[in-house]
Amino acid sequence: MPAMPALLPLLLLCLRLLRAEPPAYPAVISPQDPTLLIGSSLTATCTVSADLRLRAQDLYWTLNGRRLPAASYTTLGPTTLSVALARLNGSRQQSGDNLVCHSRDGGILAGSCLYVGLPPEKPVNISCWSKNMKDLTCTWAPGTEGETFLHTNYTLKYKLRWYGRDNTCQEYHTAGPYSCHIPKDLALFTPYEIWVEASNRLGVAVSDVVMLDILDVVTTDPPSDVHVSRVGDLEDQLSVRWSSPPALKDFLFQAKYQIQYRVEDSSEWKVVDDVGNQTSCRLAGLRPGTVYFVQVRCNPFGIYGSKKAGIWSDWSNPTAASTPRSERTAGGCDPKGGEQNTTLRRELKQFFGWVKKHSYGCSNLSIKLYDQWRVWLQKSHKTRNQVLPGDKL
Repeated sequence: MPAMPALLPLLLLCLRLLRAEPPAYPAVISPQDPTLLIGSSLTATCTVSADLRLRAQDLYWTLNGRRLPAASYTTLGPTTLSVALARLNGSRQQSGDNLVCHSRDGGILAGSCLYVGLPPEKPVNISCWSKNMKDLTCTWAPGTEGETFLHTNYTLKYKLRWYGRDNTCQEYHTAGPYSCHIPKDLALFTPYEIWVEASNRLGVAVSDVVMLDILDVVTTDPPSDVHVSRVGDLEDQLSVRWSSPPALKDFLFQAKYQIQYRVEDSSEWKVVDDVGNQTSCRLAGLRPGTVYFVQVRCNPFGIYGSKKAGIWSDWSNPTAASTPRSERTAGGCDPKGGEQNTTLRRELKQFFGWVKKHSYGCSNLSIKLYDQWRVWLQKSHKTRNQVLPGDKL
């Protein structure tokens, strides 16, 4: 009880604040913050407080900092001045154009934002993918002019096709400005309906509904453990090996791979499409003594019997290796067209002669055996091209 007298001044102050009238503004613009279609006309009024002792002829208007001509003004009363705006263009910024009422000395009395634009157009090109069947990311494209002038909100919604309630995606801008990520709680073997709603101050537009099964849009991580190495002394080949995606090792699926490679001083990649589902490949026809960068990517398809083509993963990080340098004599002339057949017959004769000496039993004429002969042939050329210390030049 003794503390009550000390609280009385504070209580009285609070009561006075509650009873206080809101502060009076110097002027009021009407309408306040209107939303209009492009090409619309608008008449706005500025009424100043009588306490300012300003008259209508003491006022002027600006739009986005530019003074509007006096010919567009109309005096509606001693303290009210209007301005007429015809055939409005779209807002210069999505936060709205600034229409301001000034006093003669340039002071700002009141302001209003004009939102001039178009209703949103329905979003298009919805595309979705699932990383290792654990989540779902979708992207889309906006309408052509739907958000050029007005800020537009996008909402991605989804539901199971035959039952279930509408769900709203929460994680936006994860894969670009028009994207959303659904991190978990997704059903397999049941198709989803997915759509995007676009809304702004002038309306709402809804995209077409896309139906998809998570198993049909699976992608994965790039192949791991990519290794690039030489093939013995073969100067025009490199061997590439990699591991299949570890995240999908427990799932029934097929995989196909692509390889791309480029030389060190070039930005142009060459793509090898016919790798199939093997996890190794030999690049041939390369330049001797050259550094190559190699990347691999994976397309998991046929997961649990899905008939869709699958989605390519990102490329693996570049892996570099160099081919052996050529030991051929610099400045040598290439054989003429007529001489090439003779050279080919001679090399084939050498090859089959070499096979008789170096293969035993029922060895097949495999590419591995051919490569061994190529290495032997290059070494024999190297030996012939060497100049011994006692030889005369």
